[in-house]
Amino acid sequence: MNMKNSLHESAMKKIGEVLDPELGVSVVDLGLIYGVSIDDKGVATVTMTLTTMGCPLFPVMQKDIEDRLLELPEVNDVKIELTFDPPWTPDRMTEETKIRLGFA
Repeated sequence: MNMKNSLHESAMKKIGEVLDPELGVSVVDLGLIYGVSIDDKGVATVTMTLTTMGCPLFPVMQKDIEDRLLELPEVNDVKIELTFDPPWTPDRMTEETKIRLGFA
């Protein structure tokens, strides 16, 4: 496994520790994370969505994602890009999360 893949996996693992404050489920398992990249300067860019536009708890999740990623020595800064295209649907959740939340 090369360094970039390993760093990407580490970043996704860290983001996976972040829980949606309302649901108590990982933002990764909810399917809110569309992508993460880390450039040569150590800037991690996370592309994500929310279950609803204007979610009042986004700042809580944003800070938690930033804090977790900054625990990685290779990460110097974090940028979060919100997108609603494609819009989030329950289909983006892991099967386990669908069952847990009653979607399956």
